[in-house]
Amino acid sequence: MAGGKHHVVVLALENVLALDIGIPLQVFGSWPDGPYTLTVCAEQPGPVAMHGGPALSVTEGLDALATADTVIVPGYLEPDAPSTRVSAALAQAAARGSRMVSICLGAFALAAAGLLDGRRATTHWQYAATLAKQHPKVTVQPEALYIDEGQVLTSGGVTAGLDLCLHLVRRDHGSRLANQRARLLVAAPHRTGGQAQFMDLPVAPDPDDGAAPVYEWALRNLHQPLTVDQLARRAGMSRRTLIRRFHADTGRPPMRWLLDARLGLARELLESSNLTVETVARRCGLGTPANFRTLFKAHVGVPPRTYRETFNPARTSR
Repeated sequence: MAGGKHHVVVLALENVLALDIGIPLQVFGSWPDGPYTLTVCAEQPGPVAMHGGPALSVTEGLDALATADTVIVPGYLEPDAPSTRVSAALAQAAARGSRMVSICLGAFALAAAGLLDGRRATTHWQYAATLAKQHPKVTVQPEALYIDEGQVLTSGGVTAGLDLCLHLVRRDHGSRLANQRARLLVAAPHRTGGQAQFMDLPVAPDPDDGAAPVYEWALRNLHQPLTVDQLARRAGMSRRTLIRRFHADTGRPPMRWLLDARLGLARELLESSNLTVETVARRCGLGTPANFRTLFKAHVGVPPRTYRETFNPARTSR
């Protein structure tokens, strides 16, 4: 620790995202009397392109990682692996005992250094499948706002990095200091739910043959108690063929696709209408209000009322 304070080093990779790098600078750097010191470094000193803002002028290179108690890698424009030099420096920092943290797409840099292998991790929900495909040893959980695996922590998309940084303060110094910092930043000390409430549910596939009508028919009849056999008859396929087709088109079995479609419609109605929870549940084919609330919270991460208050505060939730 530098001067008795916890030294945070933020690694700015090429095309670093402006908001992603701003979050740790604001949480740990703009705190004169706080318990942290902060350094920004890059692969080599000099200008670093920043997506969403002017180039950064960085005076420190990768050697700065040698003094880090915590290393934070903000997201960058494309989820590519950084250079082997960067990956080696990150791996060495972890081996020395530095706490390794990523914000958003920064998870790809930690994964490329082998630091997420055998661990749970998250990233921006749009890129979670890419992370899982490129790094099969990582257990990717796209619904989480952030994941704390001890020495290695990852956050979801963009503002989830603020949740994670406040979590680090809470973990290091307790809730009182974290709450004070959150109030100063006009941020929630802890958000409920996860990224699931912000994710686009991939409901309507775009088949390249005659299968499109069965999807369209199902979406028009979500209020009905649909079954796999009904869908198969509608598509003119055997049950087994239909299941294979759904997996090929959507990556999921028919009943899970139907559940996602119903939850997608429910989210739309909660955002755009004053319909009661009972009416939304009926229109979406999600059963009783109690059953709807249970399913919605389990898959979206928050109850219907909280979701409506977040995305449609002008309307009354009943």
